[in-house]
Amino acid sequence: MIQSHMAKLDRTFHALADPTRRAVLTRLAHGPGSVGDLARPFAMTLPTFLQHLRVLEEGGLIRTEKRGRVRVCHLAPGAFAPVAEWLDAQRREWEGRTDRLAAFVETGTANKDDLR
Repeated sequence: MIQSHMAKLDRTFHALADPTRRAVLTRLAHGPGSVGDLARPFAMTLPTFLQHLRVLEEGGLIRTEKRGRVRVCHLAPGAFAPVAEWLDAQRREWEGRTDRLAAFVETGTANKDDLR
């Protein structure tokens, strides 16, 4: 279960790692768009752009649907929730560590559990 959750996060972070894909997500935050409209601002071939969309879809960040002859993309509902949860957990962990460090600096002592 944890491994599949981490694999999903890996795919999501991989999708977010590319500036073209982040730009597509920014555009889709304003509403759905056809593949052609989404590809227009980028200086790349359509097959290359479609690879970016595939990575976004595999990362769970977008959904696509066929409307007649046009493929339309939109943000996937709740797509960023797993990322936000992971980041929140990391933030809590590091805040706890810095709180323990501050307590150590103030008192000069630490519990064995505080050293983790």
